[in-house]
Amino acid sequence: TEAHKHMVAGSLVPDGLIVDMVLGEVGGARTDRVLLDGFPRTAAQAAVLAAKGIPVRLALSIAVPSEEIVRRLSGRWLHAPSGRTYAYDFNPPSVVGKDDETGEDLVQREDDKPEAVQARLEGYDAQAAPLLDFYRSRGMLFEFDGAEHPELVAKDRRTDAIYSSLKPFIAERLGLKA
Repeated sequence: TEAHKHMVAGSLVPDGLIVDMVLGEVGGARTDRVLLDGFPRTAAQAAVLAAKGIPVRLALSIAVPSEEIVRRLSGRWLHAPSGRTYAYDFNPPSVVGKDDETGEDLVQREDDKPEAVQARLEGYDAQAAPLLDFYRSRGMLFEFDGAEHPELVAKDRRTDAIYSSLKPFIAERLGLKA
């Protein structure tokens, strides 16, 4: 495929081609509503989507503080032979550093180390900021960070806090019962 040629050559797939590929996949949908998760990824892709006349009615942003993401991801450890994953904040191994089933050592993936997670987040933020601005300037951006439910955030349940705001918002927008 055309995209594969770019990837093999080590170059980025052009935004227009990415948009065409996504539209090709959703073009046959038998609905007038489509949820695109993680797309567009750049302001340039959003602009191509708009230029092609594809209506975007709303853009959702789930905002979690970088420190929280770093803490959660860097608490993830793996039993490499089996692929079992542990997270020290909600699914810890019975014995620190050991797999529950075999007793073998757990390892941390390089990309889960705090400095690697922080670097990925910085790259993401740099790429996402213009995209968020694109939709914000058009009045289409709705951001959810859990702030409406501080009691849940205080209990380290930000996901529940965000969902508690996001679910009724989506239901209202889609004309569903919350």
